[in-house]
Amino acid sequence: MAKLTQQEREQLRQEVRKLCSEFPNSYWRKLDLEREYPYKFVDALTKSGYLSALIPEQYGGKGYGMTEATIILEEINRSGGHAAGCHAQMYTMGALLKHGSEEQKQQYLPGIADGSIRFQAFSVTEEKAGSNTTAIETFAEKTAAGYRVNGHKNWTSRLLQSDLLMVLARTTPLADVGEKRAEGLSLFLVDLRIIREQQPESLVVEPVRAMFNYATNQVWYKDMEIPAECLIGEEGKGFRYVLDGMNAERTLLAAEAIGDGYFFIDKATSYANERVVFNRKIGENQGIQFPIARAYAAIKAADLMRYEAAKRFDENEKFGEQANLAKFLSSEASWQAANVCLDTFGGYGFVDEYDVERKFRETRMYQVAPVSNNMILAYLGQNVLKMPRSY
Repeated sequence: MAKLTQQEREQLRQEVRKLCSEFPNSYWRKLDLEREYPYKFVDALTKSGYLSALIPEQYGGKGYGMTEATIILEEINRSGGHAAGCHAQMYTMGALLKHGSEEQKQQYLPGIADGSIRFQAFSVTEEKAGSNTTAIETFAEKTAAGYRVNGHKNWTSRLLQSDLLMVLARTTPLADVGEKRAEGLSLFLVDLRIIREQQPESLVVEPVRAMFNYATNQVWYKDMEIPAECLIGEEGKGFRYVLDGMNAERTLLAAEAIGDGYFFIDKATSYANERVVFNRKIGENQGIQFPIARAYAAIKAADLMRYEAAKRFDENEKFGEQANLAKFLSSEASWQAANVCLDTFGGYGFVDEYDVERKFRETRMYQVAPVSNNMILAYLGQNVLKMPRSY
């Protein structure tokens, strides 16, 4: 891992900020209106090498640590953009890097790093199971050549923009694993290019229009045949591999929420210093000034936990508590900042050209996904504070 100095990290931040400045709010506003994927932005980010941040240099990536990756995502959101179009390429790396075979890494990582292969889709959640991942029903039946996959997933995002798909499926029925509900789940890396060419009827995709511009879908797997080489790690151990990546995902998305928080603070502060009502700048009023300052304090506090979680990841230490706290605190703080910003703008905050309402809709997601904040509280209560299991 390339360990950057504080000065080099600041240089990275400025470079990402410069790239993002080429995609102003008007760019994101247009995409939001038409619910279009940010192809040009993702291409620019790929060309710069930032999407390969967590891929080791030996496979053509930047070889950065989690700290650097969070800086990249933070700056995207702080600029007024939305990293949801590309962030999966960072957090799906974990399972492939830690548990994939050397053959899988050699086959795919260089292409992912240079942008010739898109790896943006992660298919886990199901309508009935929700947050209870061990209850998923999608099944991968063992065959002579590999596996036959059948099932229905929702919230499988960026599938139409991806060449590779990571999918979690049962390989042992839930009834056969007894109390070990997390057993019998396997993780697969599927080459969608082959599926689309050879078995197009086995993959049915239905785009879902969400509250904000988010390329997500429902997907049905219908007798999809995949080779045995698609299996990541050991059969039946996929749930553990997914959990490994979840804490990284929560840390990365915490940085996005923090970026949103700073976006709202920047917008509110600027407007409070410019807007004149009753012959005085509205920022002179403590009713405007104090809520902004309070929201800023919450963002700064969450930011510290983000860096602590990233630091522990980079040093190969356990960081479940820190990752969950970072995600919880940052999502709560960004929502606080969003409401303060909207209050500061008043009626103008609801007008799309000011970009507050767009980011307001986007940042609300972080309290619900990639995990509900209530589930984080349950995790903290049970695993950190050692209280009885609540669910």
